[in-house]
Amino acid sequence: MALAVTGTTGEWRKKIEGRTARIGVIGMGYVGLPLMLLFSEAGFRVTGFDIDEKKVTTLNEGGSYIVRIPATEIQAAQRAGFRATSDFAAITEMDAVIVCVPTPLTDFHEPDLSYVQATAEAIAPHLRTGQLIVLESTTYPGTTEEELIPILEAKNPQGLHVARDTQAEGFYVAFSPEREDPGNDTVARRDIPKVVGGAGQVAQELAASLYGTIFNRTVPVSTPATAEMTKLLENIYRCVNIALVNELKQLCERMGIDIFEVIDAAKTKPFGFQAFYPGPGLGGHCIPIDPFYLSWKAKQFDFRTRFIELAGEVNTAMPYYVIERTADALNEHEKALKKAKVLVLGMSYKRDVDDLRESPSLTIIELLRQKGAIVSYNDPYFPYVGQGRHYHLDMHCAPLENLGEYDCVLIVTDHSDYDYERIVRESKLVVDTRNATKGIVSEKIVRC
Repeated sequence: MALAVTGTTGEWRKKIEGRTARIGVIGMGYVGLPLMLLFSEAGFRVTGFDIDEKKVTTLNEGGSYIVRIPATEIQAAQRAGFRATSDFAAITEMDAVIVCVPTPLTDFHEPDLSYVQATAEAIAPHLRTGQLIVLESTTYPGTTEEELIPILEAKNPQGLHVARDTQAEGFYVAFSPEREDPGNDTVARRDIPKVVGGAGQVAQELAASLYGTIFNRTVPVSTPATAEMTKLLENIYRCVNIALVNELKQLCERMGIDIFEVIDAAKTKPFGFQAFYPGPGLGGHCIPIDPFYLSWKAKQFDFRTRFIELAGEVNTAMPYYVIERTADALNEHEKALKKAKVLVLGMSYKRDVDDLRESPSLTIIELLRQKGAIVSYNDPYFPYVGQGRHYHLDMHCAPLENLGEYDCVLIVTDHSDYDYERIVRESKLVVDTRNATKGIVSEKIVRC
């Protein structure tokens, strides 16, 4: 049943329909920046919030720091009223505030909600009646109700509370998981259905009506926890199936069978099978992390997610498998891994994106260094890789010249810009973890 357009709620919905609602997006990264552009294109004035002053400056100068988002799109958004700021006092001007901040793991593989918590504390002093706060950050079921809402209620000086029905006064809260797929040009962002779970009927309908202006379909669910679990299911489904093919790849290698040929044959079945592909490990913000979020939460209910944990273990072990196969390949060429010159091709976690989050390349380079190898890298998207949350490389991109000077070229990310025939022709040894050299016949190639 549609919500009656009365009082504060009615005014809010009229603002959405008239495109006069002010939208704030917190976190101008791989999720928040594309979302901002969608709202801007739909006719809303959007303010982007970020604590990174460099990002704020770049955006306000009409520039972009994400390869797949051209500067012209930022400039178009500016003409529509977009601005970026690090001043959270501007939150009070917003009708809707959407939170797109990181939710990484700690060093002990436990959820790190510090970014969500800090953002909630930054929002709270500027809350006002009738605002809608939406969390999009991937997290475990219960985060919205157990972490976000208590901070917002406790820290706002007005004493406001979540309004869960049409009679209550306060602010509204919902959870709507991001479904970004960097590098995917086959599905338009607007065509990705938007799951929405509100803390009460009013929040549910307000969030659905807001997202309905930029997505062709919204999918309402009963609670924020249901929406949070939906996101985890989507990514754990992929994690488990990737772990399956990663394990089968190792078995097929021992049996002398090409796993990629097996997958290509299996996917001809028109039902009951979806193709997943092995690789050197999992990357990106969600798939490597989500299983640990859910397994951590499950322990609070005295439940062990053994199947999910096993998949996580298999995928986490893949970089170590790559090192082992690289050492074996070098040994066949009468060269030890220690002091071997190795060129890693590709730093990003997937093809043709400028995204380092949880990239297996980072782990592989660190493991190679620990084994005494002399490591260089090449990636057209990263002229330099410095320090991150879990790595410190301080490396500059090496040119793709004189490939013959390296004892091994290790393909970790299969960017489409690479000329693989030339790479094989000019290299002494190529270890291919992505099947990027498919169709090339050479004794120099070791596929793993």
